[in-house]
Amino acid sequence: MTHWHLFLAFFRVGMLGYGGGPSSIPLVQKEVVEKYKWMDDEEFANILALGNSLPGPIATKMAGYIGYRVSGFTGMINAVLATIIPTIAIMIVLLSFLSSMGDQPWVIGMTNAVVPVVGVMLAVLTYQFLKKAQVGLGWKTTAILVVASILLIEWAGLHPGIFIAALLIYAIVKPDKKVESDVTEEPEKRGQTS
Repeated sequence: MTHWHLFLAFFRVGMLGYGGGPSSIPLVQKEVVEKYKWMDDEEFANILALGNSLPGPIATKMAGYIGYRVSGFTGMINAVLATIIPTIAIMIVLLSFLSSMGDQPWVIGMTNAVVPVVGVMLAVLTYQFLKKAQVGLGWKTTAILVVASILLIEWAGLHPGIFIAALLIYAIVKPDKKVESDVTEEPEKRGQTS
């Protein structure tokens, strides 16, 4: 039954993820975190951050990892196929259709109407991530990271993967405040006892 749910979850993502990887991320989150509860928001955010720093399409990377985590190697194959099969089939059908009807006003209107919906889905996901970041980091650090992200990625042209990798490396190598405070408190306690 897990394989069937895994296939359905990522098949829906493949069918409804109009606009590529960014538009499919909220759909993956809805299926994996909210509907099937295979992981929580924090783990999903970690997978998303790591997936964004690696090369290749985000939807298939996330499908592969989540499928493997839920049901091993066969789950990985299942989730990746469920993600790409709808896209391949729809591309063949739609490209044939659009090449013959692409200049019709209703076709142009239909493709333009999807863009705001994808924008709203991404805005909702962004808001959820900012709320989660605020809980873990506080508003001040979250605001600094948002501003730094906008400046470095949008204005300076830094690739998001490089920025994410730098933050991951910083998180790994930064000294732990609790351990550091324990080390400084230890000599003070010794001085008081003697």
